[in-house]
Amino acid sequence: MGFAGAMVVAMAVDALLGWPSRLFARIGHPVTWLGRLISAIDTGWNRPSDPPAFRRAAGLAGALVVTAFSVALGWALQSLLPPGWIQIVLVGVLAWPLVALRSLHDHVAAVANPMRAGDIAAARDAVSRIVGRDPLALDEAGIARAAIESLAENASDGIVAPVFWGAVFGLPGILGYKAINTLDSMIGHRSERHEAFGWAAARIDDVANFVPARLTGFLFVLLAPRRSDALSCMTRDARRHRSPNAGWPEAAMAGALGVRLSGPRNYHGSTTNEPWLNEGARDPLAADIDRGLTVYRRAMLLLAGILAILVFA
Repeated sequence: MGFAGAMVVAMAVDALLGWPSRLFARIGHPVTWLGRLISAIDTGWNRPSDPPAFRRAAGLAGALVVTAFSVALGWALQSLLPPGWIQIVLVGVLAWPLVALRSLHDHVAAVANPMRAGDIAAARDAVSRIVGRDPLALDEAGIARAAIESLAENASDGIVAPVFWGAVFGLPGILGYKAINTLDSMIGHRSERHEAFGWAAARIDDVANFVPARLTGFLFVLLAPRRSDALSCMTRDARRHRSPNAGWPEAAMAGALGVRLSGPRNYHGSTTNEPWLNEGARDPLAADIDRGLTVYRRAMLLLAGILAILVFA
């Protein structure tokens, strides 16, 4: 249970400090370091001239190399630390950059603030930093919907999942998960270049997020102002989402706030007709982003509390 305590330390430090911009300017961030390794493998191993089967095998090998390297690095660092409470604290400090607790909150709040002031242009600019859809095609409801969806999905990918794997395995777990998640975000999408090469990265990410996504959804349900609505929406609509995992926290948040999420969206001039989550509910507004952030803060506090109880139980 010592690793659970380390994750509480990581969450507390990140909630207080985030990842300071001065530190980022000096040394970057562990995810950007992973990104350079993944980019190098993508450039060298993902050759358009190769047949799809070969590119799929190369993508699998690349994903395994990056993940194994990250796990081995975490194990090596952890093995150097003295046992006991010192190890718990130091593992937590080393894990701190891999928990995006404050960053997610601040990025989503940055969308709500200009919306409340009626500055839609600034809100579009802020939301473009956290979602890939065309911001110019978004009205007020579309901006709020994108921000809330990003909050719900990234609460799972950016906080609950790394904390879950860190609590189970310590530094090897959290570093291994971040490698998997970064691989998925960089090469795990269905573009012409990555359809074959990124297939393995996307499938591994699906497996790694299976439990954390559902845990995130239930955390939202427990802290929702509309618990029964959140639970019924999650159990009814989660599987309608294109992702096998993202639908759980997003549907729970949609029910918690009494708004509809997902639905048709525009990516660089092309529209994808995604099904609605909580279809029939009203569209979200700026105030709903703030309400979503309240649910998020309470859920993350509950998660930290559960981990703390595990330490002393």
